[in-house]
Amino acid sequence: MNQASHLAFVALGANLAEPLRQVRAAGEALAGLPRSRLLRMSSLYRTAPVGIHGQADFINAVAALATTLAPHELLDALFAVERRFGRRRDFPQAPRTLDLDLLLYDQMLLDSERLRLPHPRMHLRAFVIAPLLEIAPDCRIPRRGSAAAWLPAVSRQRVERLAP
Repeated sequence: MNQASHLAFVALGANLAEPLRQVRAAGEALAGLPRSRLLRMSSLYRTAPVGIHGQADFINAVAALATTLAPHELLDALFAVERRFGRRRDFPQAPRTLDLDLLLYDQMLLDSERLRLPHPRMHLRAFVIAPLLEIAPDCRIPRRGSAAAWLPAVSRQRVERLAP
């Protein structure tokens, strides 16, 4: 990577089609993204679904990437990985084979039709905050402050770190 590198954090989640295998394979897919390098991958976490009840638990993780892709280029690359994993967008919060969310891109603030940075609900999700803090304990969320400061807000959400 010759250009200036940017630090991006990506949330991974799945609750269909062997979600443990899906999220592990998605981590490998992130390591193969163009003009990007996988820096760290959190442990896997089992979490309760948010929104629609009665669906299977999710397996979640967060990855840190160094990338020279622009934010929208990175988003397109993440969507391409989702499609390779059979992702369908039938309705909001539907069960999924893979969900990749761009959480942070440096400390950029962005509000476009396709992408909002930081991710607008990341600070309200234990399945994001717990793995994010594992790999970036000093992480700051633009306009929200320290990611660790949001732990009390998500403390009632079930999140279980899985053994390696």
